[in-house]
Amino acid sequence: MYQRVKAYVEKYHMLQENDHVITGVSGGADSVCLLFMLKELKKEIPLELTVVHIHHGIRGDSADADERYVKALCRQLGVRYLAFHENVGQYAKEQGLTVEEAGRNVRRQIFEKVCKEKNGTKIALAHHQNDNAETLLWNLSRGCGLRGLGGISPAEGDTVRYIRPLLCVQRCEIEAFLKEKGIRYCTDETNLEDHYTRNRIRNHVIPYLEQEVNPQAVMHMSETMEQMRAVWAFMEQEVQKCRERYVEKRPWGSAETHLYEECECVPELLIKEALFRDTDKTVRSFLIHALLCELAGRRKDIEQVHVRLIEDLAQRQTGRKISLPYKMTAEKCYDGILLGRPDLKTREKESAGNEPVVHMRMFEPTVETGAFPKKTYTKWFDYDIIKSTVKIRHKEPGDYITIDRNGGTQSLKKYFTNAKIPREDRDKIWLAADGSHILWIIGYRQNQAYQITDKTKRILEIEFNGGEEDGRDS
Repeated sequence: MYQRVKAYVEKYHMLQENDHVITGVSGGADSVCLLFMLKELKKEIPLELTVVHIHHGIRGDSADADERYVKALCRQLGVRYLAFHENVGQYAKEQGLTVEEAGRNVRRQIFEKVCKEKNGTKIALAHHQNDNAETLLWNLSRGCGLRGLGGISPAEGDTVRYIRPLLCVQRCEIEAFLKEKGIRYCTDETNLEDHYTRNRIRNHVIPYLEQEVNPQAVMHMSETMEQMRAVWAFMEQEVQKCRERYVEKRPWGSAETHLYEECECVPELLIKEALFRDTDKTVRSFLIHALLCELAGRRKDIEQVHVRLIEDLAQRQTGRKISLPYKMTAEKCYDGILLGRPDLKTREKESAGNEPVVHMRMFEPTVETGAFPKKTYTKWFDYDIIKSTVKIRHKEPGDYITIDRNGGTQSLKKYFTNAKIPREDRDKIWLAADGSHILWIIGYRQNQAYQITDKTKRILEIEFNGGEEDGRDS
């Protein structure tokens, strides 16, 4: 096994002479195996090793025992040891993350901090082929692009590189190696639970594939991911060429490009109109996705549906705008598509209640789409009927709503009166508006003219979170 790991390290140029490697060791089989592999490699390549152990403040006595074991192991091996105590549960609540996400963020922050303070050159992580297979299946299940099909990369980063020397071996091989060498390790009992999606894939999906489909399923997935990473590397080069030609970064929003009044804007990205006419559709799709991720500052929840919304917007009239995740907006202008992200601190001078959180997405109905959402604050609308930009706002003069399938309309004022809504509450009710035509009196009534039918080609979903009223739909 050592020879395979050594060859894999050489293939991806993971280590060079005099590297200072920061490696995370939890005490589990994977990280303990990685530490022993690095110690063996150190005999052939002059290296400096520093072990980082992070106590997540979650598992109580078990975590304390893991810490004691790693400390003793490092003393036995003569390796520098650093321990950190973090409250990952509290961090997760503060940042609105799952405990899994919070743990990853905390670990990465500490690894990079130690790397900087100790003049490290590499950060070694203990991911293996089974981890990669889990990642691939998870990405496929959630929906992913070409990059997601590549799984976890063997090495990534520029000045400080993350390396994964064990990505060429499976979990069973790691455990067999440790057993053969008589090396003890700790077991994190939470890995055996099914609370997390990744655990369910690890404990049920992959074993089923290996037992009922192909014993070599994990290995074959690993080989496919390696091919996908090569394809993605080529695509990145093409996307960069395309970006240099068709994308222009603009300074803080100019008067003619503000997507909201009374706003300060982050730098905006102009996608030139020629991109939608002159480029390959696949390259264009990857470029738009990359721009959205850059503007959002993260990749999570940026999906192909948002790319399709941008491409659809390019065919619409000048002035049309759409909302995107993470408060991003896109506007069709004379030069192309302008992407921006207004600063919410000054977005609205006056608000009757707390600023709502609104998520919108467009998708095409399929046989699997299912029934309309039953939730009071989630509604579907026929996207192609909408004439203007959907805005979430309070009432304005001239607002009206279509109240029946025959096209009968009613002023918003009359609706409020008929519904016996107190005058003092009317200014607090949020509306989804297509110009003066109200799509949805949020928490109360949905416009009949925008209802989904068997002729609907695209659905706009609006999910509202922030209503203070106990609304009632009719």
